[in-house]
Amino acid sequence: MRHSKQLSDVCGTRPKSQHKRSPSQTFEEARPQKTISDHFAPSQHKDLVLSSSSPNKRLKREHSTTTDEIGRPQVQTIRQEDMYNFSSTGTSANGNSIIDLTGSPPASPRKNPAPQRRPNSFTSHTGTKKLVVKNFKKATKSSPDRYYNNISSQLDDALSTIFRGEKVPLEELYRGVENVCRQDKAPALFQKLSERCKDNVVNHLRKPLIRAVTDGVGSIDVLHAAISAWTTWKDELSTIRSIYYYMDRSYLLHSPTQPSIQEMGRIQFRTHIFSDPLLRPSILQGTCDLIANDRKESNPSMDGLLREAVEMFHTLSLYTKEFEPKMLGESQAFFIAWAQVQSSALSLPQYVHQCHDLIAREIARCELLHLDTTTEKDLSAQMNQFLIFEQEALLVETREVTELMDQDNLDALQQLYILLERKGLGEKLRPPFEIYINKQGSDIVFDEAREDEMVVRLLQFKKKLDTMLESSFMNHEGLGHSLREAFESFINRTKKTNMTWGTDNPKPGEMIAKYVDMILRGGSKAIPTNLACTGETTSSTKDDEMDEDGIDEDAVINRQLDQVLDMFRFVHGKAVFEAFYKRDLARRLLMQRSASADAEKNMLDRLKSECGSGFTHNLEQMFKDIELARDEMASYKQMLQDRQKKSAVDLTVNVLSASAWPTYPDIPVEIPIDIQKATTDFEQHYKMKHTGRRLAWKHALAHCQLKACFPKGNKEIIVSSFQAIVMLYFNDKGPDISVPYAEMKAATSLSNEELQRTLQSLACAKYRVLSKSPKGKDVNEKDSFALNLNFCDPKYRIKINQVQLKETKEENKETHERVAADRHYETQAAIVRIMKSRKTIKHAELVAEVIKATKTRGVLDPADIKKNIEKLIEKDYMERDEGNAYSYLA
Repeated sequence: MRHSKQLSDVCGTRPKSQHKRSPSQTFEEARPQKTISDHFAPSQHKDLVLSSSSPNKRLKREHSTTTDEIGRPQVQTIRQEDMYNFSSTGTSANGNSIIDLTGSPPASPRKNPAPQRRPNSFTSHTGTKKLVVKNFKKATKSSPDRYYNNISSQLDDALSTIFRGEKVPLEELYRGVENVCRQDKAPALFQKLSERCKDNVVNHLRKPLIRAVTDGVGSIDVLHAAISAWTTWKDELSTIRSIYYYMDRSYLLHSPTQPSIQEMGRIQFRTHIFSDPLLRPSILQGTCDLIANDRKESNPSMDGLLREAVEMFHTLSLYTKEFEPKMLGESQAFFIAWAQVQSSALSLPQYVHQCHDLIAREIARCELLHLDTTTEKDLSAQMNQFLIFEQEALLVETREVTELMDQDNLDALQQLYILLERKGLGEKLRPPFEIYINKQGSDIVFDEAREDEMVVRLLQFKKKLDTMLESSFMNHEGLGHSLREAFESFINRTKKTNMTWGTDNPKPGEMIAKYVDMILRGGSKAIPTNLACTGETTSSTKDDEMDEDGIDEDAVINRQLDQVLDMFRFVHGKAVFEAFYKRDLARRLLMQRSASADAEKNMLDRLKSECGSGFTHNLEQMFKDIELARDEMASYKQMLQDRQKKSAVDLTVNVLSASAWPTYPDIPVEIPIDIQKATTDFEQHYKMKHTGRRLAWKHALAHCQLKACFPKGNKEIIVSSFQAIVMLYFNDKGPDISVPYAEMKAATSLSNEELQRTLQSLACAKYRVLSKSPKGKDVNEKDSFALNLNFCDPKYRIKINQVQLKETKEENKETHERVAADRHYETQAAIVRIMKSRKTIKHAELVAEVIKATKTRGVLDPADIKKNIEKLIEKDYMERDEGNAYSYLA
């Protein structure tokens, strides 16, 4: 910056303060400008003095007191020979130091000398050279009107060339348009352009289209020709806009009345071609015909033409007012006709599949042609109305829908549900879904031939319904309620059949209890293959909890029990389940046949959380009795050891409380002497320890472990008490001696039914330790029995007491009758409680109150309630009043 300041001073530039002149100095400013040589003349300037007092301040000039002829102070001049020779330091005339700010500080000597300066055209003696342009011609000014006419003629010729499809010099024409617009001729220029464009559209583009229509050409061909004309017009309009771009962006952009060139071109095409009464119907119909042809048979070659047509409608602002209403009207007629034909010709799954295909094609066409979202919504609404809503009777027809469910056609059901949900009709599937569940469930429950498979079939059916609800019906809430309501309905339906011995007890409660017994006795191996769900075993599972296949057996059992309890929740009559579950649990505990103690406790906890502590009170007491019995036996054996007594048999006794355990009949039987002596000793010990208690021996529940010596090997046989009594009877007989049936009956004192059942298990079952004569599967009173000397088996330890675990028909009948009788007592007790609180009540109200009070124990039939009311009237608990009412008698 300092260098610039110094050079400005050298050149004689005046300070800013001198630029402000008074009006009296105007004449001086008009004087001719002096050259550099004049400024540096010795007569007018003195030496230039630069102050070096402060390097950071601006350099100041020191002027002498001499003035020029008009009174201005003169600058000290420098000699011409010293003008370009500045020393680093020096002194001025008045003794001040002079510093050369234009020079450079001394540097070290360079190896290469600095390059020489380029010669310039400036010399100190002659001054700046003058630049002369040779053959320079001055522009001659022409008239604006003549120039406008000339440019207008050129543009007119250019438009004709463009309309012929030829090229034109764009830059030259653009300059001409720009110059004309600068002369304020833009309105006239645009008016002339509009007229030429209109003439081209009317005479060159429209006439061929009119001729095609009058010649009877098809609407699709007319559409094709119109799109070709539109494409040609767009290209021509693009070239025209390139020429008139300056006018488009300067005049038309700010004009409130005139459209842009592109908009003008669209208006011309829309006004003179599309709005023509002959062309407009053909163009619209041609587009609709293309869409109709594509619906009948997909033709990819026409997709491009359709896209161009839709794009033309969008560009010309004809889509919403002209094309969309026409296309939607044609589509509605097509959907109505299509639905009528397909619904009458196709089955339900075929119709649903065709509907999905049609909807997918329509949506794909909307995306392919870039139709508006409003158009797509309107098309979807039409399809929902005419394909689904108006065909509702076909889509939810009970027979067709239940056939799909029966065939496990999950894909067709899913398509049906999705189709109905488009109109919000998924709820309409509830009636056929409930009918299907009730029918299939009732067939399973009341199938006497496959009674033992009831629970397995119900679990499979429930699994199928859950899969159908999840995959096909998308876990629809209403259909989920229908599933639970229908399952609950058929599983609690009662019918007096041979399966329940003429009672109205629900059979599923009994069968669920037996299925749980089968799982708890047999473990994971007893679970059917199609129901077993091993799942994934966590890394925290211990190796000792795994079986040889690497499966956590307890986890498998628990998962299966969870499935059973899900179905158990639908059962209202918990009394039937409780009675049979208690009896089966007693067998498992007494005969030590539980597969897993943890599974037994887990099942008990599940029942407690599901039905309450009152339901499981007796079951918990049964487990406590078994634990107390172990302690009692340990005390008894310790007493024998202390007294040094040794019994002939190893006796184990379970002392049970009669109130918690099922009731068992006392079956008369002749006990062997050794066993009778051991039981007598234990009874004496127990009575001495617990005074006032009475023991009732239930020999039918006992089991024994015998050591048998056969000619082909010794065996250890586990048998029931009755089987042991029969086999021990042969110890006093010879090996070849046969014992008649009558003799065996007299020796054992068993009833015919029990004796036949016992002998059949020993002589006609899998392990035939006895031989029967004559041979056969049934035992008669004329048969005779002997030891089977040829008996052999690879196992040393054999279980033959399986018959003891099976329930007899008499036990089953007795359980059902006892449950029915208990229900009558519960019903009468509920009636008495209600009458005692209400005093007087109508018959209908009493029936409703009783059903509500006893619902947890099972649904009662109003006829049974009426019978119990009659019994209470006979017992004088209540009496009839007028108006079909009852009064309580205190």
